[in-house]
Amino acid sequence: MRLFAAVIPPEAAIAELAEAVHGLRDDRMRWTAEAGWHFTLAFMGEVGDELLPELHARLARAATRSAPFTLRIHSSGHFGHRSLWAGAAGDLDALRMLAERADAAARRSGVPMDQHHRYTPHLTLGRLRDEADDVRPYCERLASFEGTAWRVGELSLVRSYLPAGGVPGEQPRYEVVGAWELGEPAPPYEGRARSR
Repeated sequence: MRLFAAVIPPEAAIAELAEAVHGLRDDRMRWTAEAGWHFTLAFMGEVGDELLPELHARLARAATRSAPFTLRIHSSGHFGHRSLWAGAAGDLDALRMLAERADAAARRSGVPMDQHHRYTPHLTLGRLRDEADDVRPYCERLASFEGTAWRVGELSLVRSYLPAGGVPGEQPRYEVVGAWELGEPAPPYEGRARSR
C-alpha cells in the first residue's frame, strides 16, 4: 500500500485556510481537496504488508519520543513555478524532529526511502495546469495568511489511493491507517529484532 507519515491539521485550521483560498480559486490551478490537506512528514511510497508491524511499532516509538508542540498554518510558498503550498509557523524544530523520526522509523523498518533532504513543512494547495503560467501571484495573495495556532498531539500514518477512474479532476483519496499520540508510551513490539 502507498503510505506516508503526516501531521493532520484540525478542522478549524482547515476551515480558516479554505476561507483564505476561496478567493484564489480559478480554473488555471488544479486545486487539492480540503479533505486531503496535511503536512507530510515522510513519504514512503509502496510498502509491503510484511513491513507493517515493525513500521507501526517504530512510528509508535517515534511518537513517544516527541512531545506535543504548537503549530499554525502560515503564509505560502511554491516549488518551481507551478506548485502552490501553505507553510507552517510555530515550533518548527519539533515538527522537523518528528519528520526526522518518522523517516528513520520507515528506513529502520526496511522501507526504501528517497535520498534524505532538508524537510520543508508545507501543505500542498494546487498545481498550475499550464506550464506557461506563474504561481507567484497566488503566493503573493496568500503571503499574509496567519492561521490560529493548535496543539499537535498526534503522528498519523496515511494510505493514499491514487485516482484510477480516469475522471477529469478526480482527486487522490486518503485514509488514516494508524495514529499515535505524541509523548505516549509505545506498546512493546513482539516481532523480530533488526539491527539498524
